[in-house]
Amino acid sequence: MNPFSSGTRLRDMIRAIRSCKTAAEERAVVRKECAAIRAAISENDQDYRHRNLAKLMFIHMLGYPTHFGQMECLKLIASSGFPEKRIGYLGLMLLLDERQEVLMLVTNSLKQDLNHSNQYIIGLALCALGNICSAEMARDLAPEVERLLQFRDPNIRKKAALCSIRIIKKVPDLAENFINPAASLLREKHHGVLITGIQLCTDLCKVSSEALEYFREKCTEGLVKTLKDMANSPYAPEYDIAGITDPFLHIRLLKLLRILGQGDADASDCMNDILAQVATKIESNKNAGNAILYECVGTIMSIEDNGGLRVLAINILGRFLSNRDNNIRYVALNMLMKAITVDAQAVQRHRATILECVKDSDASIRKKALDLVYLLVNESNVKPLTKELIEYLEASDQEFKGVLTAKICSLVEKFSPEKIWYIDQMLKVLSEAGNFVKDEVWHALIVVISNASDLHGYSVRALYRAFQTSAEQETLVRVAVWCIGEYGDMLVNNVGMLDIEEPITVTESDAVDALEVSIKRHNSDLTTKAMALIALLKLSSRFPSCSERIKDIILQNKRSFVLELQQRSIEFNCILQKHQNIRSALVERMPVLDEATFSGRRAGSLPTSVSTSTGTARNLPNGIAKPAAAPVADLLDLSSDDAPAPSSSGGDFLQDLLGVDLSPASAPPGTSQPPKAGTDVLLDLLSIGTSPPAQSSSSASNILSSIQDDKASLANLNGLASLTSLSPNATSASPAPMMDLLDGFGPSPQRKEENGPAYPSLVAYESSTLRMTFNISKQPGNPQTTLIQAIFTNLSPNVYNDFLFQAAVPKFLQLHLDPASSNTLPASGNGSITQSMKVTNSQHGKKSLVMRIRIAYKINNKDVLEEGQVSNFPRDL
Repeated sequence: MNPFSSGTRLRDMIRAIRSCKTAAEERAVVRKECAAIRAAISENDQDYRHRNLAKLMFIHMLGYPTHFGQMECLKLIASSGFPEKRIGYLGLMLLLDERQEVLMLVTNSLKQDLNHSNQYIIGLALCALGNICSAEMARDLAPEVERLLQFRDPNIRKKAALCSIRIIKKVPDLAENFINPAASLLREKHHGVLITGIQLCTDLCKVSSEALEYFREKCTEGLVKTLKDMANSPYAPEYDIAGITDPFLHIRLLKLLRILGQGDADASDCMNDILAQVATKIESNKNAGNAILYECVGTIMSIEDNGGLRVLAINILGRFLSNRDNNIRYVALNMLMKAITVDAQAVQRHRATILECVKDSDASIRKKALDLVYLLVNESNVKPLTKELIEYLEASDQEFKGVLTAKICSLVEKFSPEKIWYIDQMLKVLSEAGNFVKDEVWHALIVVISNASDLHGYSVRALYRAFQTSAEQETLVRVAVWCIGEYGDMLVNNVGMLDIEEPITVTESDAVDALEVSIKRHNSDLTTKAMALIALLKLSSRFPSCSERIKDIILQNKRSFVLELQQRSIEFNCILQKHQNIRSALVERMPVLDEATFSGRRAGSLPTSVSTSTGTARNLPNGIAKPAAAPVADLLDLSSDDAPAPSSSGGDFLQDLLGVDLSPASAPPGTSQPPKAGTDVLLDLLSIGTSPPAQSSSSASNILSSIQDDKASLANLNGLASLTSLSPNATSASPAPMMDLLDGFGPSPQRKEENGPAYPSLVAYESSTLRMTFNISKQPGNPQTTLIQAIFTNLSPNVYNDFLFQAAVPKFLQLHLDPASSNTLPASGNGSITQSMKVTNSQHGKKSLVMRIRIAYKINNKDVLEEGQVSNFPRDL
């Protein structure tokens, strides 16, 4: 016999495949066997059909294509014998899935087998239906499955319950048909049927609020009685695991009770006693007991408030933290993170144990414990917890220091009771793990030091000490360099000594030495060296005796290969040599950095757009009034929010900026207009501002006439090619649009004509709980493409979580969806979600837009799905 004929036994084929030395040999064996099976299929060989399908299943498990054998499954299922049906149904579950169109042909065979007189054939059909059931099959076969829930044999009832779970997941609308049969399963004595019945009830509660209310009212007491009987049952060898009767059934019961008790005080009261009994009676020395205790804790934390039970549950989690099994400790930490929102005080009692977990050898436990400690910190315990974390920072692994440092810095900044404590803790972190500190953290430290005027001397001395011992920490060096540059005289003269400080002697030369070391260190980066050069320039004014030495240090970078350092060195040297008269004013102490402004910018809350509104003055957080006519200076970073705007005329400012002579022209006869400040001149020159048209006209013409008269100056304006000589009439009739020169932000009349046609907003979809509005626009010159901004508004009092919008269009349309602005939709219209999409119509002018939509979200962890069709688009899209 041909070893690869259809008559070859399955074990012979497996032996031939396993004896292959290479993948190529295996592919050759499989190829020959598949060819023999194909030949048998084409000859309609009925004798070896079941054997061929068994071989195909093995070949399929090896990863080779077996689609040509799918119809053989259907033929075997349609046969009358049990062995053939068994192979056929097994092949059906392995070789096909619910997306295969061939599956539609098997629905009739399944229906016949579900009504068969042989219970084993009924079991085969239920197994297959429970594995590959599609929505269409579920609707067709649901009545048969519902009937089998009352079948005489417990194994059939168990399989029918599992099949029902698949059906209600595929078609939630059928859930109401299974409520009463599922409730009857809860009274079963057979544990296999009971556990599947409980799981069916659990899934029904998730998909149907009607089922949830029914089970709460009718079944809660029965479930409590079942759990009590389980907890108090004597030894039963057929269900016993580690001395506990059927822990799997325990866990399923607790999960269903959790769903029934959540949000219902009566149901919660009914189950309080049994939950306390389970929590105290189950032993935790075995894994099965720990699993039941964990689920019991989860149920206690989910049902309505009972303070004593919750303390008991959190104490159980505290015992878990002392367990040697890493998995048990991890799930305990995970549950404590949820429990802290319910009873933070009870979790605080286990703070010491949680802190020990931060030092655990397992990385995942360390990370989870650190997250929990972060949630435990408040104003009353921030000092001891921060002390513990900083002490551990010294001994922690390098890969963990980054995460730990970020958490410590965040805690210190958030809960700091006083500035001196904040500075001390940040210095400890910078000294131990400064290289892991992010830029915004040490920036914030500098802002705090700047604002603490009574701690300037203390801070610079503390930083100098830390610099001497931890010079390898880059961020510490930067903060120390900045403080020595600003407050070096306080360091030398011991200004502002506190009682807690030890005296320190630092000479002017010592301070300069520290800066020189920070420049010459081989591992100092560009930022540190540049900051040190600036600090040296400041000390040249504060320490006249060291000015020559400082000059030499700065000159050493004159030939640096780094352009930034070379430029700073040359510029600073020029200041030291040629501008002695302005040096002291130039290097004065920086104004106090406003903490509120810095915090706002750090959080991203301050607007970044340029404002062109006119006004007298705007009050800044630090109390300094600044003229409102300086948006361009702000845009170009030529002024500071922390210092007054220049009050002198800005001719010099604009002359330096553009390299032209812009001395004020004489006022026209009959006018008493004063010369414009420099920022106003620049506003007019860049076509920015909202000054009256006549004034704008005169200013622009005067400026341009002076520019045209000076050809040398005009050469410096090559970059301003968009400026042409403007007539006063043209300027006064139509003020220049905002930011023309910089191709900026304001709409211009010329561009307005290029925009596509405007369309009114349309309500694309609206239900009692949700509204979706479309804002429609067109790209200029591209009529086929439509830009749509979808705006979703919540009309209900519940918050929608995990919000997801999906859309489908016909083949003549192409749809591109951008990510949504959020996945959480606030309740009662207090906010919205926006999502942009682009639709390209290849049949533009012939067919209109049409769209199918699906919106999914969760309300209180319950999935909600809304579907609809948008067909009210304008016809010319």
